[in-house]
Amino acid sequence: MMQAKEVARRFGAIEHAIGQAAQLCGKLLGMPMDLKDCIKQLDQQKSAVRQAIDTQDDARIRQAVDQMESLGDRAKRACGTASSVTPEMKSAVLKVHDELSDLKHQLH
Repeated sequence: MMQAKEVARRFGAIEHAIGQAAQLCGKLLGMPMDLKDCIKQLDQQKSAVRQAIDTQDDARIRQAVDQMESLGDRAKRACGTASSVTPEMKSAVLKVHDELSDLKHQLH
């Protein structure tokens, strides 16, 4: 298992990426509802992961990151099937997905 400090640092970058995606989602018109829903859920679940990191409970951290990574997969699929998603939004979603996926693999 990674050190809690390293997990917290890595998750800080993920929080930032989610914030950027959420900000873009709020600005852009015509976003697919599934994608908006995924971004909203990712934004809401950030606090659950942060709380798990604060408790330094490895199993809880893994579970929370796994749940977020599943949402990241869903967001990536939604981006791939939608024609109205801007390149900037696709890039933001891919960054969130890739960071979550990488962290998940580091934790397992």
